[in-house]
Amino acid sequence: MDQIDTPAIMIDLGKVEANLARAQTHADSIGVALRPHIKTHKLPRFALRQIELGAVGITCQKLGEAEVMADAGIADIFVPYNILGAAKLDRLAALNRRVVLSVTADSAVTVAGYAARFSAAAPLNVLVECDTGALRCGVQSPEAALALAYRIAAEPGLRFGGLMTYPPRGRPADAERWLAAAVAQLRHAGLPPPRVSSGNSPDFYQSVAGDTATELRPGTYIYSDRMQVAFGQGGYQDCALTVLATVVSRPTETRVVLDAGSKALAADTCPLPGHGHVVGYPEAVITTLNEEHAIADFAACARRPAIGDRVRIIPNHVCVVSNLFDQVHLVENGVVTGLLAVAARGKLG
Repeated sequence: MDQIDTPAIMIDLGKVEANLARAQTHADSIGVALRPHIKTHKLPRFALRQIELGAVGITCQKLGEAEVMADAGIADIFVPYNILGAAKLDRLAALNRRVVLSVTADSAVTVAGYAARFSAAAPLNVLVECDTGALRCGVQSPEAALALAYRIAAEPGLRFGGLMTYPPRGRPADAERWLAAAVAQLRHAGLPPPRVSSGNSPDFYQSVAGDTATELRPGTYIYSDRMQVAFGQGGYQDCALTVLATVVSRPTETRVVLDAGSKALAADTCPLPGHGHVVGYPEAVITTLNEEHAIADFAACARRPAIGDRVRIIPNHVCVVSNLFDQVHLVENGVVTGLLAVAARGKLG
């Protein structure tokens, strides 16, 4: 690691494998399909490994990510996003000819756009996105979900694919009640949902057999991060991604400046203080991020790094950090064994 230019991303492959195996085992044990979100790692290697371990397919947030994963040979891709505009719909149609594809909609406007572009010869699978309490996208009631499902089912170029939600963190019971009510209405109307897609990493291990969801879409679980630790999902020992940084200044005895600012660690906060966990220095607090500097307070630490020393940082929110780097270093038993381009980074559309 001493030969690697900083800042740099380090991925502990042993921890990745443990996190992947644990999640797949849990999904299997409760009888739901696992469709992991690749926004966290953005690497075809890990997406293929997730499928090899038993995932039914993957989730991508943007078309650009899905195109990268299709190029890598992944055959079942879910893009849970309202896709609008002629250019994107053309790309969506091209992708639909290559893979088993599904998308979402939460309005008649989005459904009309899909319907105008797709035909019965190559129909598009569309799930209704439901706002079960996270206050993001989604229809606002089970009745609205039923109405939009009717619209989708009535279009010859579309297939009603079921329901999808991004549930509110820490409130799985709220999402369960909402989805159960919607599924009951759909079944009563003769439109049983082929699948009900839900889940996020913070609440993934609270999912139990018998829940309404038939598939779960965790993403962050592959690496974990400081936010997941704060939410009670494992500990720092489970965090597979760290940012390697160099101490570039010690202006005072306790102030340490690192070469990993917001362009390396992102600026997301979490319930814990500061902008990341400094491995080996648990009392240190990264108090400030400028673009190219992380300013850390080591006053509570019995020992402090010197100028030129390297430290590893577990970021608050790892998904954003993955999108900031062109490549990641793979580590096995403390030794760097490979380098991978982050193939799906920067795919904003």
